[in-house]
Amino acid sequence: MANKPAPPRPAPRLYLATSEVDDPSQLASQLPELLAAADVAAVLVRLKQTDQRTMITRAKALAPAIQNAGAALLLDGHAELVARAGADGAHLNGLAALEDAWPSLKPDRIAGVGGLATRHDSMTAGEAGADYVLFGEPDARGQRPSVEAIAERLQWWDELFEPPCVGFAASREEAFEFASAGADFVLVGDFIWADPRGAKAALIDAGEVIRQAHEAAFGRAKAGHG
Repeated sequence: MANKPAPPRPAPRLYLATSEVDDPSQLASQLPELLAAADVAAVLVRLKQTDQRTMITRAKALAPAIQNAGAALLLDGHAELVARAGADGAHLNGLAALEDAWPSLKPDRIAGVGGLATRHDSMTAGEAGADYVLFGEPDARGQRPSVEAIAERLQWWDELFEPPCVGFAASREEAFEFASAGADFVLVGDFIWADPRGAKAALIDAGEVIRQAHEAAFGRAKAGHG
């Protein structure tokens, strides 16, 4: 019997980061249309730092628009608020934060992690059970690795490890590069909200760019196997 061809590799999905949320009402009204327009797997909600009750209320105001669209709602940090806010998980910065958050998030919620400066840190996060690893986000000083270095890290991870990897894209060009490198998800944020055409057009565009990159890198290559 002939070998069955490998199933086609799915295209990366979008992971949309919000701007810092102070008053959630405008975003809550905008999200349903945005999330219907593109294949968004999850939304990373960046809450403005204030008292816990207010932050929980703001997250709850956004939850229906995100979750009814079939996307996961992750808080940027604040693992201790996830359950009370009705969120699906949290994105954590670094191994220590991942470890601290573990009891409150597992086994039911998503714990993703970034701030992984070295390959060793990335592997440690994966072995600890992180649901995804993020590469390429700016550090506290706003510095980030080169696009080539981020793409190389994504490719390395994709070839060797099971948990999904996410590439932090600061532009549509970077979204293309990271999808080509093997990212499972591409995180898009500030450049989407700043686009003069509006966030919806920018998000649709980013999704299209990712599909094209994936098709070019993996689509036809797969067709030759089996």
